[in-house]
Amino acid sequence: MTGVDAPASGRADGGAADGDATTGRAHAVVTGGGTSGHVLPALAIMDRLVAAGHPASTLHYVGTERGIESRLLPPTGYGFTLLDVVGLQRSLTRRNLAVLPKLIVATRRARRVLRELRPAVVVNVGGYASMPATFAARRLRIPVVVVSYDLRPGLASKLAARGAAAVAAAFPDSPLPRARLTGAPIRPEIIAVDRARDRAAARAELGLPADRFLITVFGGSLGAKAINDAVAGLVEAWSDRTDVVVHHVVGDRWLADAPPSRTDPAGIMYRVIGYEDRMPQLYAASDLMITRAGASTIAELAATGTPAVVVPWPGAAENHQLDNARTLSDVGAAILLEEHSLSAGSLTDLVTSLIDDPARLADVGAAAHAAGARHRGDSLIELVDEIAAGSGAGAR
Repeated sequence: MTGVDAPASGRADGGAADGDATTGRAHAVVTGGGTSGHVLPALAIMDRLVAAGHPASTLHYVGTERGIESRLLPPTGYGFTLLDVVGLQRSLTRRNLAVLPKLIVATRRARRVLRELRPAVVVNVGGYASMPATFAARRLRIPVVVVSYDLRPGLASKLAARGAAAVAAAFPDSPLPRARLTGAPIRPEIIAVDRARDRAAARAELGLPADRFLITVFGGSLGAKAINDAVAGLVEAWSDRTDVVVHHVVGDRWLADAPPSRTDPAGIMYRVIGYEDRMPQLYAASDLMITRAGASTIAELAATGTPAVVVPWPGAAENHQLDNARTLSDVGAAILLEEHSLSAGSLTDLVTSLIDDPARLADVGAAAHAAGARHRGDSLIELVDEIAAGSGAGAR
């Protein structure tokens, strides 16, 4: 799975990309991962680089064996390398003893990959999995662009930014050096969503009725038990409602414990699924979303103008998800519901009030869409290409 010693192939089999046919080098290595909150922004950057004219064979992903990238990368066609690297746990645990030795070995392997690919730029999207390729890039004098899409940057982004050529910031007034406001990395298919135009087709594709109020629930790639429990209570309270459908992405780890789906046309329609990769269709089809406040989710809600109840994960480092959520809620672009106030009753009351007030929902969606303007632009890709164009030597 690591693919670090594989021959050049340009396939999504862990081998290295072929590189640019003219220069003989890769254009960019994008590194990060572990959760979809890092992998999806990485893929968004790669997809948008392709849309800007760079062959997919000149792009390569470096992540971790333990992350969701092992599931998400193979279907994309991009070359990738997955390393044996782990993150530092905030609690005292024996697992932390393995962090430094694994990081050293992974950095050596990342250096071999970069020497083979000779990328013009390394793009760091954050997370512990981004550090081996970032450290290797410094040793090889390859410029690094740090993509910072949380309002409050994480430790990996802070470390990487110290020696970075530039920082692409999703929000104004970034505390990181050499920051340029670019918006967050959003996948082209998300940017292309037009909720009014695409609603009927998206519902047909998802197999959802056209005449019910659609609530989509997801708590990130791993799911969120607190949200799952509250939504289960909401569904039970609304068992007789024939005007609502709930599409609930519970997370694979919670699927076995989730309530069963409901398909009785005389009551609420409730669909339970472990993981969902049809997000463009759901943004188009949903009347309301209930989500966590990961940076990618916040940016996608804004880019698509989707009304949402946002429940930040209180266990996030420095409670940064609350800061993310407030970038929307403070301008009327989302409804903030903190987890200490979350229950089946409070969620049911809140969602009922929103269903009964379509004008408020429309105002929230319009404010979200306005806030998402910078995310829909091309500034981030232009910055990556600018730094790559100024790269002289590449890996040696």
